Amino acid sequence: MARSPHLAKLERLVGTWDLRVRTVDGQTLSSARARVEWTEGGAYLALRQEGDLPPDAPAEWRENSPLPVLCLIGVDDASGEFAYLYSDARDVFRVYRMTLDDTTWRVWRAAPEFHQRYIGTLAADGQTITGAWEFSKDGETWTHDFALDYHRTGGPA
Repeated sequence: MARSPHLAKLERLVGTWDLRVRTVDGQTLSSARARVEWTEGGAYLALRQEGDLPPDAPAEWRENSPLPVLCLIGVDDASGEFAYLYSDARDVFRVYRMTLDDTTWRVWRAAPEFHQRYIGTLAADGQTITGAWEFSKDGETWTHDFALDYHRTGGPA
């Protein structure tokens, strides 16, 4: 299967990453990892996040941890729009839209009373993505959920 040329811009995400999650109160949780690799002959990009929360993580995080997470990223070859299919250990399944350019990675969804978005800033050297997830009940007033940063630890998977 030939890879859509639209997918070429996602190559910058391929590799292994350490994840740093910062809660609303500023606590840092850093025992998670991500592996991003091509799958199905390059038709999709698979983003796998795994790890364990540290014992001192807030109880609500331990009780409701999404890890492991699997996301499949694909593209509509006619429009060039990315789809970001999300699933996690809590049996949560969501469909997001996504864009990626030289400086910004955006992932978002609009769902009744639960809009979400991630906006990440890519460092010039491509080794760090600094961002945060937000949520909104109405799609207009946004509340910070948690910060999520990626720090590259290895090249393409």
